[in-house]
Amino acid sequence: MKPARLLLGDDHALILTGIRALLEPYYEVVGSAGDGRSLVGAALRLRPDLIILDVSMPILNGIDAARQIKKAWPEAKLLFLSMHSNPVYLREALEAGGSGYLVKSAATEELRPAIERVLKGQLYVAPVFGDIVQDLVTSTGRSPRASAELTDRQREVLQLIAEGRSNKEIGEILAVSVKTVEFHRGRIMAKLGVHTAAELAAFAVRRGMVGE
Repeated sequence: MKPARLLLGDDHALILTGIRALLEPYYEVVGSAGDGRSLVGAALRLRPDLIILDVSMPILNGIDAARQIKKAWPEAKLLFLSMHSNPVYLREALEAGGSGYLVKSAATEELRPAIERVLKGQLYVAPVFGDIVQDLVTSTGRSPRASAELTDRQREVLQLIAEGRSNKEIGEILAVSVKTVEFHRGRIMAKLGVHTAAELAAFAVRRGMVGE
């Protein structure tokens, strides 16, 4: 039987190298990406059996990358490998369509069992989350949240604002005009009820869109 084909997403080259070394004896690693936008493109082009991705990635975070991948390719299997053990990140990952979530500090012991479970269509959540897992799974998608009310493009703009990028830079990354960026910025602020870039950045951190 052919080994499962894996795609990796992480913005740290050393971590990517370590994960690849850990997995290549057992699986076929078909590619890697250092930011969320590149990961989405690679996922839709390569159609791997499993995508292993970080939560915190530049330009487009892992949560929103997962949303975009699942929207274009609902059958995609996603396993989050993150440094964050905050339940907020876990919930966001599950709501984005993730089938697994584990923390990097336990990757050596847990990564292969997590991969096997997700490949079989099962859910894997790191034991560090304990008894909160069932509550999170059963409540996923039930309660409306402000971040979910933003469009995909607005979430992209919000992350780039939180990363400290100018309207011009955002426009170049997203291939839109500065006026379009300004329009989205205004709509985001109105929806979230905030008035400054600092408040937008704080919101993005709370929702796991950028790292703390």
